[in-house]
Amino acid sequence: MRKSINISILVLLITGLFSCNTNDSKDGDKGALASNAAEKVYVAPGEHDEFYAFVSGGYSGNLTVYGLPSGRMFKEIPVFSQFPTSGYGYSEETKPMLNTSHGFIPWDDAHHPDISQTSGKLDGRWVFINGNNTPRIAKIDLKTFETTEIIEVPNSAGNHSSSFVTENTEYVVAGTRFSVPVPQQDIAINEYKGKFKGALSFISVDPEDGIMSIKFQLMMPGFNYDLSHPGRGKSHGWFFFTTYNTEEANSLLEVNASQNDKDFIAAVNWKKIEEYVNNGGGKMMPANYAHNVYDDDTHTATSTMMKEVLVVDPLEVPGAVFLLPTPKSPHGVDIDPSGEYIIGNGKLSADLTIHSFTKMISAIENKKFDGDAYGIPILKFEEILRGTVKQAGLGPLHTEFDGKGNGYTTFFISSELVKWDLETLEVIDRKPNYYSVGHVMIPGGNSAHPFGKYAVSMNKITKDRYLPTGPELEHSAQLFDITGEKMELLLDFPTHGEPHYAAGIPASIIKENSQKIYKLAENEHEYAAIANGDARVERDGNEVHVYMTMIRSHFTPDNIEGIKVGDKVYFHITNHEQDFDVPHGFAMIGANSSGLLIMPGQTKTTVWEPKEVGVWPFYCTDFCSALHQEMQGYVRVSPKSSKLELSWSLGED
Repeated sequence: MRKSINISILVLLITGLFSCNTNDSKDGDKGALASNAAEKVYVAPGEHDEFYAFVSGGYSGNLTVYGLPSGRMFKEIPVFSQFPTSGYGYSEETKPMLNTSHGFIPWDDAHHPDISQTSGKLDGRWVFINGNNTPRIAKIDLKTFETTEIIEVPNSAGNHSSSFVTENTEYVVAGTRFSVPVPQQDIAINEYKGKFKGALSFISVDPEDGIMSIKFQLMMPGFNYDLSHPGRGKSHGWFFFTTYNTEEANSLLEVNASQNDKDFIAAVNWKKIEEYVNNGGGKMMPANYAHNVYDDDTHTATSTMMKEVLVVDPLEVPGAVFLLPTPKSPHGVDIDPSGEYIIGNGKLSADLTIHSFTKMISAIENKKFDGDAYGIPILKFEEILRGTVKQAGLGPLHTEFDGKGNGYTTFFISSELVKWDLETLEVIDRKPNYYSVGHVMIPGGNSAHPFGKYAVSMNKITKDRYLPTGPELEHSAQLFDITGEKMELLLDFPTHGEPHYAAGIPASIIKENSQKIYKLAENEHEYAAIANGDARVERDGNEVHVYMTMIRSHFTPDNIEGIKVGDKVYFHITNHEQDFDVPHGFAMIGANSSGLLIMPGQTKTTVWEPKEVGVWPFYCTDFCSALHQEMQGYVRVSPKSSKLELSWSLGED
């Protein structure tokens, strides 16, 4: 009996030693009762993560979906890039999604995702993300986790201060980073100053179906508009944009665009401009931009070229736009959950600048101006300043909020995440990042109602954090527990592409609405084969249309003859499964596109142009059953001069 007690005590002591948390968080005071970092991020087999994190893929052009706290990547969503995994951008149905005024552009630089909101709360309907290079805004439907709309943004270049949404998703905003001539013209670059314009685009979002439309473009002075965030609560109706290069330099910007002691945050009263526009204000100007929309019923995208856009001169709407002086070359501008504090993160400043919305309104009402820039009033710095967080770090970039009165700011040069108090403006805690941190994300941190449990930093350099993979390494994210007074580093995990920002949301808001199949009876695709009897092959000149069905583990038809060299063969393939998570793949030897991955009840199309005589196989690429290997077929290709008629088999000999 005594031996059993001693063994039990020994086990408890050993357990305590190995589970004791040695960091400086509050949990560290709980001794043997504390959980270690591994336990905090462990999600047991069969259990689900608490949060979704939507992480931008930067130059991959895509959006990746991770679970928190596990750091597991669940999905890569193709947005602005062709994606062979699913055939996005290759299938005939999705090619129109990548259409632009510059033609078919199958890549982009995706930076800032933001989740739709209702009354300042994340509603989990859509994620919006910007294409930075060829200016575009995309919408991802969180029912299907697929890109369903992309709108090009005219008069813009370097669509960087995007794609942030107002607190009822009235607008998603797209601000130009590079000012350009508007309209474009052949002009000497050294004539930049005073002749180039910065377009800030306000894109309305239909509250029912989410369809986007450019409501108006505000034509601002030719600064660089870097980032933006909406007002909320008391500042609802305003939008804030950071600027740099207020010097309007056009060469050697790292020197010439860093001369001014202060640049600006542009405060835009979009409610006032909206009223002006609704009453007939602004003017239509010619423009050429693509609006691409995917239809869930037809499983097909269409691309429409738009020909004009409404532009607004800020001087025509007095009281709508003001400039807030902010040191120095500010990058991020972030608004706290109450809407009172406007945080300017000056890349070349050691301090964080905190403006007060209440003081800003007072300064406007009392005309506390310090001159103007191209007729836009500049507010006096001391009249709008709430205070500064002194020497918080080097190279401040971005701030998010936990909803408990704290801000969390990333510092690029000193590579750290700093927690500070919104009221006292005092630093509470700091943790190192590895290395050169950019954005930080707290789920809901860009809303009136953050979920202040985790912070995720997105780091630019990864050396020595993971196993080496040659000269190119994936970027890195770090997960912090922020529930205590002190932050606790829980996890490093690699991220795909170059993440610039992320948006997080509780999984409970999304997962129950997630679509599992497409109902076959509701498939309105023009070339769908809803029943096996619809399967057939038809010729129209040198075009051949194959109406094909697939189900475990068979294609119908599975053998096709009468195809000729020089034909253009369209495979319209309908997946007849109506069971969750049973996609089928299709690959055709020699196809100059990609394979397809076709979801249950869905129809997709690929094109094949045979170049050689022979008998050529096709097969299913997605393992679907014990007889997956048997899911195959053949196409016989005859010479161009052949008189062989089309024929096909439907499973018979």
